[in-house]
Amino acid sequence: MAATQFPCSWDLDANLATAERLVRAAAADGAQIITLPELFETPYFCQSLDDDYFSLARTIEENPAIKLCRDLASELGVVLPVSTFERRGQEYFNSLSVIDADGTVLGTYRKTHIPEGRGYYEKFYFSPGDTGLKVWETRFATIGVGICWDQWFVESARIMALQGAEILIFPTAIGSSPSSSAPETVPPGKTSDLEDTVMRHSHWETVQRGHAAANMMPVIAANRVGTEEQGTTRITFFGQSFIANQRGEVVEKLPSDDEGVILHSFDLDALRAQRASWGLFRDRRPDMYGAISV
Repeated sequence: MAATQFPCSWDLDANLATAERLVRAAAADGAQIITLPELFETPYFCQSLDDDYFSLARTIEENPAIKLCRDLASELGVVLPVSTFERRGQEYFNSLSVIDADGTVLGTYRKTHIPEGRGYYEKFYFSPGDTGLKVWETRFATIGVGICWDQWFVESARIMALQGAEILIFPTAIGSSPSSSAPETVPPGKTSDLEDTVMRHSHWETVQRGHAAANMMPVIAANRVGTEEQGTTRITFFGQSFIANQRGEVVEKLPSDDEGVILHSFDLDALRAQRASWGLFRDRRPDMYGAISV
């Protein structure tokens, strides 16, 4: 399996070209399941509120990233989860389509948890997902895929594990809190952009490592890098895409400022036997968990 990361610009063709180059590099090194970042076709437009950005949405059938990745999957024999801004009739979704190794679109997941906060105005653009959490049996493994904010919810990971996932995959776009485009001045008692980014990254990684350990299965997280400015604010995306093993240990990781690819192999049969022997799923008590649905 592989995770990628790269910066995204308003040269949309260049973003697709970068994705293709990294997918080909990963496949050449033996990757079978290759994860691209969230909404990689464009900059993270949710940093600001702008009606014009709705024009970026496409149907799954029309989307150029889906077409490109279907061709790549078929040619290279790889599985590609592809994040897109989906338009369906009068609705708009933050979606992810799973493309199997023959180029077939197995299905589309629509993001369940939609964040809303300064610089991450996703509720303005996206309707709440209507598909529910899903897993797909691909040529190489049964994968569960969440999208960015989904990764903060323990329920997301556990539900996909209960549905039979062998690997959990989380494409994302996360970085610093939005800050002024002007040169930074740090008031007394406040944290700098750099300190804020370090703290956010540590929290982000730790939560997902917990998913891996609690469900005893690998987790792949793919982020973007670079500083993106919109209007008077900017977000610096911290990269550090990683792969964690079934104990929650990070076994591969990219740096904070470079595009690149990481790969790691797992024996899925051995992991399945290990999960069974530990009894984490055998010893669950759903009849005692009613409070979690409140």
